[in-house]
Amino acid sequence: MLSLATLRLVILGVCVMNSLPKVLSKEWRNSGNGRIVLEEAWTIPELIHQIGHGFFLPLVDLAPGGTNAELKANLLDIHNQRRQFMDENNIDFMVVSCANPCIQGLSDPVEAENMAVTVNNRLAETIANDTERFGGFASLSMHNATNAALELNRTVTELGFVGALVNDYQQSGPDNTTLLYYDQPEYDVFWQMVSDLDVPVYFHPRSNIAQIGSLMTGHARWLKGPAQEFAATLSNHILGLCTNGVFDRFPKAKIIVGHLGERIPSDLGRIDEQLLRQIPNGIPMKLNVSSYWQTNIWETTSGNFQTPLMKFHMDTIGLNRIMYSVDYPYVAIPEGEAWLQTLPSVLSAEELNSLTRNVAIEVLGLNK
Repeated sequence: MLSLATLRLVILGVCVMNSLPKVLSKEWRNSGNGRIVLEEAWTIPELIHQIGHGFFLPLVDLAPGGTNAELKANLLDIHNQRRQFMDENNIDFMVVSCANPCIQGLSDPVEAENMAVTVNNRLAETIANDTERFGGFASLSMHNATNAALELNRTVTELGFVGALVNDYQQSGPDNTTLLYYDQPEYDVFWQMVSDLDVPVYFHPRSNIAQIGSLMTGHARWLKGPAQEFAATLSNHILGLCTNGVFDRFPKAKIIVGHLGERIPSDLGRIDEQLLRQIPNGIPMKLNVSSYWQTNIWETTSGNFQTPLMKFHMDTIGLNRIMYSVDYPYVAIPEGEAWLQTLPSVLSAEELNSLTRNVAIEVLGLNK
């Protein structure tokens, strides 16, 4: 593992040699009231085979288009139906990222790193002619923390991406069963880069490897995916970041969790109380989980347009920790906008702007 000092020298060389143009200018479409959305999936033909497995049982009624084929077409598209939905539903700016499981579903480190570069370059090329409307989250191979840090730096400083999105744990090993979590000390070099670049990392769920999936949901396959599996698995990773002290070592690190926080903010009282009992056992974290939701963690509404739950989270973590997103194309953009149209009875105009754009502008650094 390279030291941080050595890593910075390597990065300097990479930045000098890299000639790809920056695709995201600081000029983005800022209408003053349009939405910003940031959990919006896309993929490339080489990875389209990943779609339609795992939790899709089948895709009918889950995708806005209604069929597996139409979902795949929407995932491959950026400038046609996606852009039309944005125009029709008052979306100023969309951050695009690679659909689950993307690179986290590749167990071979070399294949994963090469594919991450391919995905990132392809996304940069695809949105280069419309950077006022589209930005990118980097896809990263997390097999090696140093290489992940280097690729994150390249995508932010050379391609103009606004952060990264990881699809939960990185599978690895010959039978896919070695699972890598980014709350371990060997990932400190990665979190240092995240802090230095001052960009967020979006933690998105993934379909579990077959061995875990059969144990978790083999008794009730209907629980695969967003109904239960996603939140149960990803929440463990998020709580691992907290309890293993990542945010104590890197207080400037920023992460985003979708689907109204994968249920964690709904249970913070119990989580905090029970983790207090782990202090005698040497738990590394210095504060409590609730505190990190005030300093390091934000959530989005992606695919979870539940007003009473959002109001509860406003009381628990604050509206300044919540951002609007859709989860397109798994959730229809008009569905999200229809929900927003109900919120003036709940939120003031200032609060609605905070939810739909102002917090995102700050977290993504769009006005820097």
